[in-house]
Amino acid sequence: MTCGNLTHIWGLNGRALESLVSCLTAALSVTVLTFTLLGILCFRRYRSLTCTIRELRATKMPLQPVSRQEASITSARPVGEEEEELQPQTLLHNSSIVRSSSKKRWKGLHQGPRFTKLDLNLLQLIKAGKEGVFYQARMTRGTCKGHNMFTCKISKEGVRLKQVEVEVSIMRKLMHHKNILQLLDWSTTEEPYILIMEYVSYGTLRTFLQTNKSLLSADPELQSLLTIASYHIALAMQHLRSKMIVHCDLALRNIMVNRFPWEVKVAEFGLARDLSRLTSRHSSRWRNPHQRVPLRWYPPEYFKNNYYSFKGDVWAFGIVLWEMQTFGTLPYPHLETSEAVVYHICIGHKNTNPEGCRPEILHIIQDSWLEPYTLRPSFSDIIRMLEDIIENDADYVDVESPQLLVTDEAEYHEAKYLRAASITVDDLNTI
Repeated sequence: MTCGNLTHIWGLNGRALESLVSCLTAALSVTVLTFTLLGILCFRRYRSLTCTIRELRATKMPLQPVSRQEASITSARPVGEEEEELQPQTLLHNSSIVRSSSKKRWKGLHQGPRFTKLDLNLLQLIKAGKEGVFYQARMTRGTCKGHNMFTCKISKEGVRLKQVEVEVSIMRKLMHHKNILQLLDWSTTEEPYILIMEYVSYGTLRTFLQTNKSLLSADPELQSLLTIASYHIALAMQHLRSKMIVHCDLALRNIMVNRFPWEVKVAEFGLARDLSRLTSRHSSRWRNPHQRVPLRWYPPEYFKNNYYSFKGDVWAFGIVLWEMQTFGTLPYPHLETSEAVVYHICIGHKNTNPEGCRPEILHIIQDSWLEPYTLRPSFSDIIRMLEDIIENDADYVDVESPQLLVTDEAEYHEAKYLRAASITVDDLNTI
């Protein structure tokens, strides 16, 4: 055999050997990768099982009292004179399919009987609606989480348990914000379902403005006071946005007053939706043919495309600013029927400019009603605009004791309206 033939044979054997080594290396790599993935999967399943066992053990333990700081929000949606409502054929696109894992939302909501309606001493009616009634109340014996006085919502007959549980879960998610009415306790073991919230001094902002209209109209600082209140409402709505919550029922009747204008609190989360728990923005699986919506506060895209987003809440915020400037006047006051209101909104008509409204606030109102909805500002933008207005309103103070002057001003305005402010029955009549 010649040297050339030997060289050729060795070359063939070398290439075959290289191919074999490559195949073995690839097979080894695949094997290592497979075992690695299996190990990761097993580890994740082990962690999931451990968490599940821990949760199951926790549910067997009695619930511990929640401190006031750990409380969240609550509210009730009244059906009243200014809340003309419509039963739509379809509801929000945004509130439709819930993830299968969303069943975890209810963990921790179920509880043993803590109190019933018989344990409550109902003192003063704040407002009433189709789904629930708000009262000023106290416990017949003891306190609720250390609170002697509180606000409670008692559901009416026909309200579904799941609806109340959704409301509670959203309120718990929105905890620790000074401009959101905080949830203290709740009872869903039997009807009527009861939500207990922090106490507010003056009831709804709508009632407060209507009761004090004569005093406020004569106050030269009225526009500054309304701007401060608007700012705190915007702060609350920005907090909702950060938690992926759409309110869907922002109106003057759903804002509570503890100290005007520095302590106003957004309430009423019966229609609110947690978008972080939805798998599809455009599915329509979630439907409730009996659900009604406050159409005078709803944007045109809802009626045209059955769509409600964060910019829908911005539209409603513009309506709230308009309500404040008109001392709680019903939006579109000259329209009497639901059909007329919807047609009016869909063809692009807006509420007339309120008399005496400062140009800066009027600009925010008009921007909140822009179409298409993508042109509307975000709540972050609105907060910046309101901060600029408040800065321009600020007077120079003695730098040695600015806090004293601010306190005196707050006490002055609180005392000024304390005598006239009262909690009355709100929104009992329907159109």
